Amino acid sequence: MKKLKTRHSAAKRYHQTATGKIRRRRAYKSHLLTKKSSTRKHRLEKFLSVRYSEEKLIKKII
Repeated sequence: MKKLKTRHSAAKRYHQTATGKIRRRRAYKSHLLTKKSSTRKHRLEKFLSVRYSEEKLIKKII
């Protein structure tokens, strides 16, 4: 079977760690930041692990 091409839209959003976990950024940190509290913005900066059910699909496309 032919090797799948990388979907660059997914490659920009998801990153693989050294242990093989997939990490993603949180939403709502791109605009309208003046009304959001500093603690909320700080919380949105942190990365999250992708759910196990989605991890297999994302690994295939990145």
